[in-house]
Amino acid sequence: MKKASPILSLHDIHKTFGPVQALRGVNLEVFGGKVHAVIGENGAGKSTLMKILSGAYQPDKGGSMQLHGKKYRPSNPAEGRLAGIAMIYQELTLAPHLSIEENVMLGVELSKWGLVKHQRQRVREALSWLGHENLSPDTPVAKLSIGQKQLVEIARALVSEASVVIMDEPTSSLSGDDSKTLFEVVRKLRNKGIAVLYISHFLEEVTEVCDCFTVLRDGETVASGEVANSSISKMIEHMVGRSVDKLYPVTTHEIGEKVLEVKHLSAYPVPRKVSFRLHRGEILGIAGLVGSGRSETIRALFGLEEVSDGTLGLKQSPELSATWVSPPKALQLGMDLLSENRKEEGLALNMSLISNITLSGLGKYSSWGLLALKKEYRAAESFIEQLQLKCWAPEQKMQTLSGGNQQKACFARLLHHDSAIFFLDEPTRGIDVGSKVEIYRIIQKLARQGKAIVLVSSYLPELFGVCDSLSVMHRGQLSPVKPISEWQKQNVMLYATLGKL
Repeated sequence: MKKASPILSLHDIHKTFGPVQALRGVNLEVFGGKVHAVIGENGAGKSTLMKILSGAYQPDKGGSMQLHGKKYRPSNPAEGRLAGIAMIYQELTLAPHLSIEENVMLGVELSKWGLVKHQRQRVREALSWLGHENLSPDTPVAKLSIGQKQLVEIARALVSEASVVIMDEPTSSLSGDDSKTLFEVVRKLRNKGIAVLYISHFLEEVTEVCDCFTVLRDGETVASGEVANSSISKMIEHMVGRSVDKLYPVTTHEIGEKVLEVKHLSAYPVPRKVSFRLHRGEILGIAGLVGSGRSETIRALFGLEEVSDGTLGLKQSPELSATWVSPPKALQLGMDLLSENRKEEGLALNMSLISNITLSGLGKYSSWGLLALKKEYRAAESFIEQLQLKCWAPEQKMQTLSGGNQQKACFARLLHHDSAIFFLDEPTRGIDVGSKVEIYRIIQKLARQGKAIVLVSSYLPELFGVCDSLSVMHRGQLSPVKPISEWQKQNVMLYATLGKL
């Protein structure tokens, strides 16, 4: 029998953003009537690749893409959609104030004499095919549930007669019942001959609904195959397999007495009844997938997320209600936070480097409402030297520094506070390898000084290379904390994706 030709094929696709090489030679073949999983760790290049396919990004020169055997290179999402590529993002791209019909037809409206022609029948047929014939095309999208909104996105793909549907983390915001409904829809799309590219961190979903898979790691295709001929453990091995021995400088530090005990923390929107202990000089890692509740947990402990229940046990406050904590109170209690979003939450980009280091601790330099500017300047200089922060002067505007130096400035602010407990959320996200090594040295130095650290990271080698102990979060549930020596990367990914060891 003649072998079927792929609907979509990619060869040697590259994409760089300044000094960051997001994709470095990706190859992919997608066949009609197949659900093809694209999997990999956070930062592997999955979303970048999908945005290239949809037309949101342009690939670098070289490489090739073919759709239905013809050259394919959309210059924008509208061209991609007209060519038959439908992209359903993790964050749904619907206009809530418009009706279902208006959202489904947005951008491909039919008109006559300058007036838009209604396409209610086409929309009704698509909704009926999806098993929701009870939904009226006139219903405002704002009134729909998350699951129904996702069906509207899929209806948009059906009406545009897409041959390739891309789903980026489609169940991340869905309930169990909505997820089951989605799986049925995915199978219907496959039976209709449509190719589905399915991006998910939850490998149990991949084994349930996908026919084949491709693994990306560090922007490269490292494995492809049939799901039926592989296993979750093998996929995980492809996702995480890499040597990191020289990347993580480790120094001896002593783990001492308990400095924080969290009991039954419940916070909006994800963590539920989270409990753990943290000790002096300990680096405790929290692994898990995006959306599992890792960041929400430490933000709640710092007072940045709404807390409904739970207590904190500190030396000076043995039984403190977590609902009472706010960022100023957290700082008073000796707790500090490094946000994963440094540009919007961690820095004042239009201010100087010195201001970013000292702004939240100006009380050290004020007397009777006057600032001791020379003292402030000398303090900033000492942190700049200590962290080997590259700048022409402390007065330099923060927005002119590189990403790595901006991240060091965030650490300089934390060091300036001299807190006892540090919550670090993705501390090396978006910085180059050299800066990462320096950040790891800072973290090790803090632990050697007796600081207690909670490190949230999406990058498993980082957690295994830096942390003393580790816990894993799965959809708001935190695993028991165990020494890092008692974990294996495969077990971490199993808990992160399945919620069990």
